[in-house]
Amino acid sequence: MEEEIKILNVSAYYDNKKVLENITFPIYKNFITAIIGPSGCGKSTLIRCLNRMNDLVPNFSLEGEIVFRGKNIYDKTQDVIDLRRRVGMVFQKPNPFPKSIYENISYGLKINNVRKSEIEPTIIESLKKAALWDEVKDDLYKPATNLSGGQQQRLCIARAVALKPEVLLFDEPCSALDPIGSAKVEELMVELKKEYTVVIVTHNMQQAARVSDFTAFLYLGKLVEYGETTQIFTNPKEKLTEEYLTGRFG
Repeated sequence: MEEEIKILNVSAYYDNKKVLENITFPIYKNFITAIIGPSGCGKSTLIRCLNRMNDLVPNFSLEGEIVFRGKNIYDKTQDVIDLRRRVGMVFQKPNPFPKSIYENISYGLKINNVRKSEIEPTIIESLKKAALWDEVKDDLYKPATNLSGGQQQRLCIARAVALKPEVLLFDEPCSALDPIGSAKVEELMVELKKEYTVVIVTHNMQQAARVSDFTAFLYLGKLVEYGETTQIFTNPKEKLTEEYLTGRFG
């Protein structure tokens, strides 16, 4: 297995408040890694560190290293815009632009200087990868806001995939969806790992067990346990992990 990202001794702060403490674990290429834990444990902060989304938060600071393809992404020479293209993100609530389905995907391609002749084929390919093409191929110029919640989330995935990232980050991608929409997004994530490395933050233990290959359990900003998902869920090494998975807290 090849390590795509190495999280090394990472601590994170908002102002002077420490929200992550000395986190270390690998993220393997073409696998799904789930980050789980109760509310407030630092899951979303950690996943947003992986493409420096937290840079947009005032008074955020980070110690340690996050190494992506051999380079610390917090190095001063890192091009953050390029990093966010290579490490795409899908957020908790679907956030399509108030434009057509076509424009939702073409916008990012245009600002990234994709050739005009390549835009339409890329849009079609991206919608197919997001398992949405068959549902919208006759409605590409209709508002994206007309889509259902689950379709909107898959459109956001298509938008991220269109930029040809290497890693896809999902921050609670199904929390705003109904069970049918959630199931489609889960199926899609499993399919996407054939081409991309996937990291998902989720409160849903069943979802983590269903889709992920590796799991990291965080509690109060610390990594309690990391390992293969099957081992974490069936034979956890830490008592705290067992208590969380069996619903004794969280």
